[in-house]
Parts: sequence; structure tokens; C-alpha cells
Amino acid sequence: MRLTLTIVTLMLCSWKVAAQTPELVNKNEISYQANLSEIVKIPLRIKNNTDKAQFYIIRKVSGDLGGTQKGYFCLDDNCLEPGMDEFSKKIEPGQTLTGLYYTLETGLVSGQNNIRFEVFERGHLADAVEHAVSVSIEERRERSLVFQSKDITIHDVYPNPVSDYAFIEYRIINETVKANVVIHNILGMPMGDYELPSFENRVKIHTEDLAPGVYFYTLYLDNDGVLTRKLIVRK
Repeated sequence: MRLTLTIVTLMLCSWKVAAQTPELVNKNEISYQANLSEIVKIPLRIKNNTDKAQFYIIRKVSGDLGGTQKGYFCLDDNCLEPGMDEFSKKIEPGQTLTGLYYTLETGLVSGQNNIRFEVFERGHLADAVEHAVSVSIEERRERSLVFQSKDITIHDVYPNPVSDYAFIEYRIINETVKANVVIHNILGMPMGDYELPSFENRVKIHTEDLAPGVYFYTLYLDNDGVLTRKLIVRK
């Protein structure tokens, strides 16, 4: 009887520990291509799979930045000071934290940043989930590869600056993923939405009706923004 109770107790403890482990929605290792003097936003999506609200810690544990680079956590438009390598947030049961990014200012020197994050419930560092990201930084080249994952590879928009229309070349690897590019102005207002079908490899971006200025385009995979880059319109 005592042995049975011991086994049951161990099973309950194991279940409790597992329930405390956070789910990092985009935990697969991904890589980015970026140019000098650009901003790369790395999304971090965390889901609370427990039945109660939890405080989670998101920490950058490795990935030294160069002298001209800056890195910082941002939740929507609210950013921590550069050099603060830890972010904490309370997440309600069953909810997914969206809008959290690690923002990297690529600086003035080419090279590669290998950044590793860990996510864990406060007080449970032993249950941390790791997430590795690599960012390759080089001098600007036309049609450079800007994002690569198990689902898609996509090149930068060209020409940029643009007057009438531009192109984005891509390749869908996972045909079940829904991919689209949204053009928006500096206020975040959508100005155009372009689907990226798996049977095509290039999309035409129409800018003839846009006023001259700075815009941005965001790549969405299954309605989750994974990449945002600048688009300049000139007439």
C-alpha cells in the first residue's frame, strides 16, 4: 500500500512539473538575413497551458552584440532600455502572449548574431524552454534573402525606393501555411494586402496610389507577423 501511494505521489508531482512548462509557439530555430543599419523584429509567442495565471520570464541568455548594435525587448510599442536582457509578463490561463519582440538594430558592421532565449515560469528555471535565432548581417544587395524558416523563404522587396510597383520573390516550403504580406503606413494603417500562393514565387506590390513617404511591409504566416521591413515610396 505504501509503495502504491509513493508511485501515485510521484506521478502527481511529474504532472505538476510538466504543467508548469510554458509553450513557446515559435520555438523552431529560425534565421534572418538583414542589411546594415536596419531593424530586425524577432517575435516571441508564449502560451500559458496551465489552468491559472502565471508570470513568465523571457531572458536573452547568449548572443553578444557588436559595438554599433542595440538589442531590446518590446511589447507592442513599449520597449525596454537596450541592455536589459530580461522581460517578465503575467499571462492568463490558456492565453498566448502576442506583440512581444526582441528588436535588433543591426549596426554598421556585417557579421552574424546567434541569439539564444529561454522562457520559464517564475521560480521554475529548471523547466526553461529554449529558442535559438540567427541573424546574418551583410551589406545591402538587391533581392537579398531576408527570412527563412521551415515554411517559407522570402527575399527583400525590389526596387526600394519604388515609384509605381515593386516585387517580392519567395518560395513556399510548407503548402499548408497561409502566407501574406501587408503594406501599412507609419501609423500602422493597412494600405494593401497581398496573398502569397504556394504555386507562385513572386508577388507584385502596387504603390502607384500611395503618397510619397515611408511605409512598412509585414510578412504574416498563419496570421502571425514574423517579419517587418521598410518600404520607401518616391514619385
